[in-house]
Amino acid sequence: MIIRLKGVSKFYGRLKALDDLSVDVRPGAIGLLGPNGAGKSTLIKALLGLVRLTSGDARVLDLDARRQARHIRQQVGYMPEDDCYLAGLGGVQSIAYAGELAGIPPRTALRRAHEMCDYVGIAEERYREVQTYSTGMKQKVKLAQALIHAPRLLFLDEPTTGLDPQGRERMLRLMKALPEKKNVTVVVSTHILQDVEACCDSVLILGRGKLLVYDDLRNLRTAVEPSLTVRLTGNAAVFAKALGELGFPAEALDDERVRAPGDAEAVSAVLFEAARRAGAVVRQIEPGRTSLEDIFLKAVGA
Repeated sequence: MIIRLKGVSKFYGRLKALDDLSVDVRPGAIGLLGPNGAGKSTLIKALLGLVRLTSGDARVLDLDARRQARHIRQQVGYMPEDDCYLAGLGGVQSIAYAGELAGIPPRTALRRAHEMCDYVGIAEERYREVQTYSTGMKQKVKLAQALIHAPRLLFLDEPTTGLDPQGRERMLRLMKALPEKKNVTVVVSTHILQDVEACCDSVLILGRGKLLVYDDLRNLRTAVEPSLTVRLTGNAAVFAKALGELGFPAEALDDERVRAPGDAEAVSAVLFEAARRAGAVVRQIEPGRTSLEDIFLKAVGA
């Protein structure tokens, strides 16, 4: 296991930030999700040994987070949400300095910094001072800093914040490739559920410091009640009401799509009767796809 938690709790005074967490996290790409105040940041800091746990046992890469925090940080990369650079340093210098802080000799750190620039897509601008960079470029620098010492585990905190659509797409491609190309387990802490769907294969959802869900996305989607999405010409709300009157409570997704719970055999038998009552025409029927948003809202009770 990459991360193993057993009865982990953390109090800030009377505030319980983590509440008796127990979970074994497997290698791969994991989305760390939860509402504000769920305990995501506290969990990452505890695993890095930056905050002391109140109780419980936390192990990272089979190292004790209480007693071997420095050894953990030597093998873990961390890309924080906030900017972290020294004014006056160029991009490649900033990345090399992060390598030196991780114990890499200066000449080797500079060579690796250039390799990291190539990997994340920083070209000639690597010689410019980081404070002159766009938000997207600064995000690339932070990712390169987190990767320079070849970590086995990488924490990414809101990695696509502030990026334009093109920059976000490039960052997601890099994140998705990391487990295979760099052989690194990636934990992505974010509020953007689409990012997790794009690059993660499992999710860990926290709520008020408690573990709500940890499973593969594939398992979570198949475990949810089956449904159908019906595309139609007509009034979707009226059609959904007609389906409800026939015993299949449905919801209008937009002006032309309705989602109804149940399998195809059960629902399709009444679709056309509902369409007749609603004065609508059924154009397409397809299996409903459970989104991560559905899973998340169900987990947090929203």
